[in-house]
Amino acid sequence: MNPIEGHLPIRSPLHDILAPTGIAVIGASSDPTKRGYKAMVGLIKDGYRGDIYPVNPKADMILGVKAWPSVTAIPGNPQLALICTPAATVPGLVAECGRRGIKGAVILASGFAEVGGAGAALEREMMAKAEAHGVRIIGPNTSGVFNLHHRVNLLALDNVRPGGVGIISQSGNMLLSLALEAQHNGHVGFSTYVGPGNQSDIGFDDYLRYLGEDQHTRVATLYVEGFRDGRRFLDVAREVTAMKPVVVYKSGATEAGQKSASSHTGALAGSYAMTVDLLRQAGVSVVQYSDEILPVAEGLGLLQKARGKRVAVISDGGGQATIAADRLAEAGLELAELAEETRAKLRDVLLPQASTVNPVDVAGSTDANPSLLATCMEIVAADDAVDSVFLVGMFGGYSIRFAESLLGDEMRGAEAMVDLSNATEKPLVIYSLYTPIKPPALRRLHEAGLPIYASIEHAVRLLAALGERGQYLAQCREAREAPPVVEPRPEQLECFDRARAQGRDLLEPEAKALLRAHGVEVPEERLVRDEAELEAAAAAFGEAPLAMKVVSKDILHKSDAGGVKLNLAGEATLHQAREAILASCRAYDPQAEIEGVLVTPMASKGVEVIVGVIRDPIFGPVLMFGLGGVFVEILEDVAFRAIPLSRHDAESMVEQIKARRILGGVRGEKAVNKAALVKLLLRVSELVEAYPELAELDLNPVIVNADGYAVVDARVIVDRDTDPSDKEAHR
Repeated sequence: MNPIEGHLPIRSPLHDILAPTGIAVIGASSDPTKRGYKAMVGLIKDGYRGDIYPVNPKADMILGVKAWPSVTAIPGNPQLALICTPAATVPGLVAECGRRGIKGAVILASGFAEVGGAGAALEREMMAKAEAHGVRIIGPNTSGVFNLHHRVNLLALDNVRPGGVGIISQSGNMLLSLALEAQHNGHVGFSTYVGPGNQSDIGFDDYLRYLGEDQHTRVATLYVEGFRDGRRFLDVAREVTAMKPVVVYKSGATEAGQKSASSHTGALAGSYAMTVDLLRQAGVSVVQYSDEILPVAEGLGLLQKARGKRVAVISDGGGQATIAADRLAEAGLELAELAEETRAKLRDVLLPQASTVNPVDVAGSTDANPSLLATCMEIVAADDAVDSVFLVGMFGGYSIRFAESLLGDEMRGAEAMVDLSNATEKPLVIYSLYTPIKPPALRRLHEAGLPIYASIEHAVRLLAALGERGQYLAQCREAREAPPVVEPRPEQLECFDRARAQGRDLLEPEAKALLRAHGVEVPEERLVRDEAELEAAAAAFGEAPLAMKVVSKDILHKSDAGGVKLNLAGEATLHQAREAILASCRAYDPQAEIEGVLVTPMASKGVEVIVGVIRDPIFGPVLMFGLGGVFVEILEDVAFRAIPLSRHDAESMVEQIKARRILGGVRGEKAVNKAALVKLLLRVSELVEAYPELAELDLNPVIVNADGYAVVDARVIVDRDTDPSDKEAHR
């Protein structure tokens, strides 16, 4: 097992609130239908060791505990208040809690900002009282909290056992689902649960910081519908994932950034795919399906990480071995290539008909002695080419399927597997079709901390998460230089100021000048406003085939307006092309202001990609890279990373897209210059940091080939609302 190491630099104030020495239950009740009753029952039944202060002006005793008429009448010093009363009473009660010295309040009531109008005003009033009196708010509209290691069970959930899985969930029903699943599993336990509700005060980033510090939490697990401050969450996630695993299930897709998309990047940003990429960039394990949450969280909590993604499969059935191999490949994992020495050792203990090529199929060798499976696991775990070992089949059920006399062999095999798990850092993951009935050998393994699954798919998802986490931690340990601080150029700031004053975005020549000023390779070009400039351009570029396109702040999609002509040669042809472009664009939009046409040499043949930037209102500046051209929004073969980028971030973006095989060279084409592409991504990231006035950027297409890249088209959307001197506004 791998210990959890590291620490966060700032201690979360939530420790005092979520592990309180005294709790006031405001609205405590003897009515079993009330939450104030259920909270009292949960605290009493679980044996809460602190002081309980029921608050109810109409009762002297509640469930055998002395009640108090008001918060101010409480004689002790509670740290937490659970407010079970209607929304209208909450602001006043929060103020009373503050005057009493209570540090935190859990607000169950709904009817606040989630209903809009008067509810939003009530929430603002509540927060004003909280801030004035120093009270931290969980909720409102929360399902509640529990901290099982401190016997704080304000949900009165039965049969939930203490353990290492911490949960933050915006859905109370999702918590119930996970609790019932854990109850059925019989081995998964929880540390802390919080329903964040409206996050009027405490957000996901605050809760994650607490779980990162909590000694009882081995894995932080979050069900998220929407982040309040995604950038802060990513910052905290990077700190926490360096210490312990973080699992997130993100439901739906945020609408942020999609309301008025001005560019291809803007149209694609704010998507579910973007959120997933940014979370993974911060080391978070993202699960796609809700039934994966607990299996992956439990397995990560137990095993923490794998060295890489090379898996050895051992199976007692060829069909399930094939299924496992298929799922592993789909998950981006590799079947480890076993050394000849390893295969020889397997042949020594298995029957001749067994296959020692990964996946290893024992082919009946274990029917009379299932403990041989443990021997096989030990042999492959010793192979340097193996990062994880995956046992697939019917272990635990041999004594049920064949003969009861095999139970002793299975138990000896289980003990050998436990010994192996203690002796190796390589994860051992087991799928057994007998898992649902919990035979003795499987119970022994699970009690010893080995994850046992009834689904090959769940086991593979864990293996993928272990491999991803191991690679992320290895990358974090590598020496990483801080991104250079790039200062804005005075002439470029003047350009932004001019565009803002005129209520427009940067013209294409201005956008390319910005790129060129910061080391981005942009082909030579000339802005042509009249015949004399056209003649000069023709002379300057000689016989090279040229491209010509309109320059206008009013024409966003040049091709749609007939504003692009390609493969032009000779002054006469240039003259004809210019006249055709101007006529077509004036017909397309008679009111358009046309600056002229841009003339540039045709780019060399290559692959079209897009590099874009959006300042997402939730996550801040985000860079996008993918297959480009006119079909980018249809193909959606793109990757996202939060800015600033590390070199690893840039390299992983290039390798993530499905079109990476095209970049590697197909049908006789040379591979593109990936090093130049990575450099371009890093330069764009640095540039965005320097100019908060830049709201969106589209470089589409960028033609990449073996020689490098050429930025064919560039568009910069100007933020007309933000103070240009405020560099932190977009970060």
